[in-house]
Amino acid sequence: MPDIFPLQTEGHGGKRLRGFLLALACAWLSVGGWLMAHTAMAGETSGFAPPANLTRGINLTNWFRFPPSRDPAALGAYLSNQALAGLRDAGFGFVRLAVDPAIVATAPGRAVLIGAIRRVQRQGFAVVVSPHPQAWRLEADASPLVAFWRTLAPELRALDQTRVVPEILNEPVFPGDPAGWRAVQHAVLQDIRRALPAATVVLTGQDWGSIDGLLALIPEDDGNVVYSFHLYDPPELTSLAAYRPGLDRAALANLPFPVDDPSRCEAAAGGARDPATAGLMRYYCGFGWDSGRIGASLDRAAAWAHRHHAALLAGEFGATVSLNAAARLAWLRTVRDGLETRHIGWALWGYDDVMGFAIQPPPGPRPRLDPDVLSALGLPPRM
Repeated sequence: MPDIFPLQTEGHGGKRLRGFLLALACAWLSVGGWLMAHTAMAGETSGFAPPANLTRGINLTNWFRFPPSRDPAALGAYLSNQALAGLRDAGFGFVRLAVDPAIVATAPGRAVLIGAIRRVQRQGFAVVVSPHPQAWRLEADASPLVAFWRTLAPELRALDQTRVVPEILNEPVFPGDPAGWRAVQHAVLQDIRRALPAATVVLTGQDWGSIDGLLALIPEDDGNVVYSFHLYDPPELTSLAAYRPGLDRAALANLPFPVDDPSRCEAAAGGARDPATAGLMRYYCGFGWDSGRIGASLDRAAAWAHRHHAALLAGEFGATVSLNAAARLAWLRTVRDGLETRHIGWALWGYDDVMGFAIQPPPGPRPRLDPDVLSALGLPPRM
């Protein structure tokens, strides 16, 4: 240990004082080391905060993805200024706009999109522009994605650059090929940067934008990007196992969350009308889903962010309105709290989708936002 408290006198009293000061120094350094270690450990579960305008968001799922009408006038009027003001007043800070590239493949379609984004920005929102293609097979041919951004990115220059946020692609698949997806994403990022040098860009991993896909991603050497993942775990609960046809959805809708009483969960499984559904429900019960299990998944993402000094965004999370209300609201609250505890931005899926507010498209002038969902999101209804 270096001599950090040199003394001029080495008499008996001086030696005792020196020993005391040295012990005090050791204790101070030990406490400092303890604090540093625990701060580092906390960083493993906190990640790095996203930009302030990408903290609490909402997905607009149908406007430019499955609109009731593609007529330019109807498309432009899909969402009213009053409805947007309602979202702003509720406490949302950004919207994630799902865009089917086919709808904006023509100049008139892009003009409607640019006008819509400008109108959303005027309400004070940042806008994440996220392509949701219906039939692209980018693993074999990435040219449609390249063409989309080479066309759209220059047109986004007309907007407020502090509040326009290109997202390269929604849920890239690239099964077992993170390197293949990274090469595509890197090339498209360079194209976007040439057109929008100051914009924040959202990147993601392959495997449907999952946490596993994020963990397989090598970060870009770009200081103005945010890394996204989507969270719907466990899908047996949040989507009533929509990935598997022919099940008893009414029985699945009775699943509890959290699973704090295995016998109650098993009793719900006993109400299934077929063995396949009952077996899947017992499978869910066996994992004991609760805040700890959700937190463990989020910790993996946060640790990756800490390692790479990266900001994170949960670009989608939600649970179907068909799930019993107690479990649904508890899951939404648990995920939202887990994200915010780890300084991860989030966007509910979605405004006009059954996994969120379930507002029927096209929305009315100012649709009512479910106060229970707002509360679960930490956005108490305002009187």
